[in-house]
Amino acid sequence: MRRGGPAPAPRASDPSGPPVGAPAPEFELPDQNGRVRSLAELRGQWVVLYFYPKDDTTGCTREACALRDRFVAFREAGVQVIGVSLDRVKSHERFARKHALPFPILSDRGGWVALAYGVRGGIGPLKYAKRVTFLIDPQGRIARVYRKVKPAAHADELLADVHALQSPAGAGHG
Repeated sequence: MRRGGPAPAPRASDPSGPPVGAPAPEFELPDQNGRVRSLAELRGQWVVLYFYPKDDTTGCTREACALRDRFVAFREAGVQVIGVSLDRVKSHERFARKHALPFPILSDRGGWVALAYGVRGGIGPLKYAKRVTFLIDPQGRIARVYRKVKPAAHADELLADVHALQSPAGAGHG
């Protein structure tokens, strides 16, 4: 038990990540083209922020391609799709080009954004982002968190939830 002295500083992030209704942690990270992207620039739009472990692995490729295949539907719904992993910008550039991904993939090399969202995992010195998606509303708040992602079906699940939340009955989600 602590005696005297200042209270400990609040933790920078909750290890389980921000809950539904909380503000989404801000970030500035480079995309596959080296352009720095931020959450602040997306205010006013719905955002699918999906974290994934590694470029060009089976599940990650399946998830990215499913989001790519439904990209027009996301745009029509006013949703910006953004992927994040701890891979390097160059790896993201190859991955995006190889699979014709039309959305930004951000490089979180230090894993600090993954940590802020409660999705950084690791085995010994190996660090990675867990496969978790956050649906962020136009006000910058977490509308949904998906911790059990099925890569091939995830895009359709996200679109259904966005449409439900955008309907008058779903407007009071948070």
